Amino acid sequence: MQKAIVKDPFFLQQKSVPATKDDLFLAQDLQDTLLAHRESCVGLAANMIGSQKRVIIFMYGMLPMVMFNPVLIQKSGPYETEEGCLSLTGSRSTIRYQKITVEYLDQNWLKKTITLEDFPAQICQHELDHLEGVLI
Repeated sequence: MQKAIVKDPFFLQQKSVPATKDDLFLAQDLQDTLLAHRESCVGLAANMIGSQKRVIIFMYGMLPMVMFNPVLIQKSGPYETEEGCLSLTGSRSTIRYQKITVEYLDQNWLKKTITLEDFPAQICQHELDHLEGVLI
């Protein structure tokens, strides 16, 4: 179900808690909300739709990728960039990494590891920051 985008900085700056199998429904809510904003959005974290759970979604090519309890385990190639966010007005400068490796649980609750580069890596890092309560 499509959800409203949270814009309250106090709520967004709270660290998210681990997701459980009871939170699998968030994958559909995130996907529906992402698709509703597809012209201006390439990723979301669960706190952006009102849930303080560690779940993100981002566009990986043409497909949305959902990660439960993602953990950044490796990063390389720092660079400075500007980003915007549906929850915030305007854009801001931030440091991202060109190549990252993330461990996560998929929608079948299976542990996966993926290495992302370039724009998909940047989007994923932005959403991972949301889980930590970090706003750009």
